Amino acid sequence: MLNVTFAGDQLTLSGEQLKVGDKLPAATLTQNDLAPLAITDTSGLRVILTVPSLDTPVCDLEAKTFNKKAAELPGVSICVISVDLPFAQARWAGDAGVDALITLSDYNGAPFGKATGTFIDGLALLTRAVFIVDADDTIVYAEFVPEITNQPDFDAIYAKLAELA
Repeated sequence: MLNVTFAGDQLTLSGEQLKVGDKLPAATLTQNDLAPLAITDTSGLRVILTVPSLDTPVCDLEAKTFNKKAAELPGVSICVISVDLPFAQARWAGDAGVDALITLSDYNGAPFGKATGTFIDGLALLTRAVFIVDADDTIVYAEFVPEITNQPDFDAIYAKLAELA
């Protein structure tokens, strides 16, 4: 079990945390238009971000940072997943000018969070984590940020993507 905190307070995560070598588990998320999307129906090299809420400064900054970097990552899809309602995600993306990320909601029972070990018991949010998934649906990079008010290791993520490109 990973040690993850929020403002120094210990959190409990549900499920088995994904690690390098694991397969991306099947889970259905909700797109901004309310259409379902099975995460395993996405393809190619993918960066999957889980965040507590896009309406917080730390998550907002993380998503905007990846949105800017997306132009340098041709052929890489970047998905950001939270339990925010799809309507809120669409509003946030429009207000933030974020157009290179795919926002997906795990609001309906958090099947993705529970399948990936990113669901925070008691808060019903997702912890901050980053997964890089290859074309075979294998996790090739996994980072669970130890303190969810901190940013992920952008340098390590970008280095792994450069290695895979």
